[in-house]
Order: sequence, then C-alpha cells, then structure tokens
Amino acid sequence: MDGKHNTLRRAALPGLALAVLALPLVGAIAQDAPGQQALVAKLASPVEPAKLTDEIVPVAAAEPDFEVSFARFDIDPPEPAVGPRAVDLGTFDPPVEAEPDLWRSGVASYYGRRFHGRRTANGERFDMNAMTAAHKTLPFGTKVRVTNPRTGKSVVVRINDRGPYAHGREIDVSRAAATQLGLIQRGHGTVELALVD
Repeated sequence: MDGKHNTLRRAALPGLALAVLALPLVGAIAQDAPGQQALVAKLASPVEPAKLTDEIVPVAAAEPDFEVSFARFDIDPPEPAVGPRAVDLGTFDPPVEAEPDLWRSGVASYYGRRFHGRRTANGERFDMNAMTAAHKTLPFGTKVRVTNPRTGKSVVVRINDRGPYAHGREIDVSRAAATQLGLIQRGHGTVELALVD
C-alpha cells in the first residue's frame, strides 16, 4: 500500500497496550488483597483484540497535518519575496573593481634632431615633431599613454620604431613628446605607461 497517501486504521492498539501494561499491576493486587479475587479475575481475563479491517482511510482524514510535514517535490518552490531588505539576484550586478590602466613603469629617454628624417623600424621617416616612440616589443601602431608622475603631464604616442637600446630604458619618445612630458632638460625620467584602445 502507498504509505504516503493511505494508512490502516489501528483501533486495537490502545486496548492491547493497556492490557500489557496492566498485567504486573494485576499480580500485585492479587498478592496484596486476596479478598478481591473477583476484581483480579476480571482484570486478568484476556482482552479480546479488536479485529483489524482492511478499510483504507485517507491520510488527510487520519492525520490532517501529515502531508504538511513533508516537502513537496512535484511543484516548483515559491518565488522569494523581494522587498526593501531582499536583493533580487536576477537583476543584481556585483561590483567589479576597475582594473588600473597602468601597464608598467620605467625610464623613458628621447631622440630628436640627430635621427630626424631617418628610416624607423616600420619603414616610416622619423619625425622628431610627431608624437611617436620606440619600444622593444610592442606592435607597430600601438598607442601608449606616457605619463610623467613628477609633473602629472601625459601624452599619447604611437609606436613606429624599435628601441631603446640603452640598458635600463623602457621607451624612447620623440623630441616633441619629451618636451611636453618635461624630459628635455634631464634627458630621461621615470614614466608610467598605459595602453590606449
């Protein structure tokens, strides 16, 4: 039988349990009060158990709260309430920390008049008045924002040459870029590089 939806009526169980519990008590009464034989005989007489029937009783009729105590798996759970203290995760975008656009920092130097008009590594003529630069690995055409942290000034240069070849230098900018960055007087300086889309 399906135990979830149906159960047998157990009418005889309370009487049977009472009879089993009463047997020691009957023996005690028989020893302590011999004059009460009629009562003892009546209590000690076997209890006729009630007949069990095959009648099927719906669970709801037998135990009204039976199904309430079980989780239902045949229905979808209710939607969570969205109120002032609840967060609807379906429309919530978690905060994403902005990644800094700083690519790296290093020492920048510049090249100018002595190289003006010469061929660069990508085949162009070097123009000391253009916003260009030389880098060892960045692809030609890459735009880089170069910032001088001492002055806060920055320029955007386009990579069109290879270099610098001096030890410890990260980028060689044109004379025009170095002028705007404030590197002309010293000839070099520490800069921050950021790739520009």
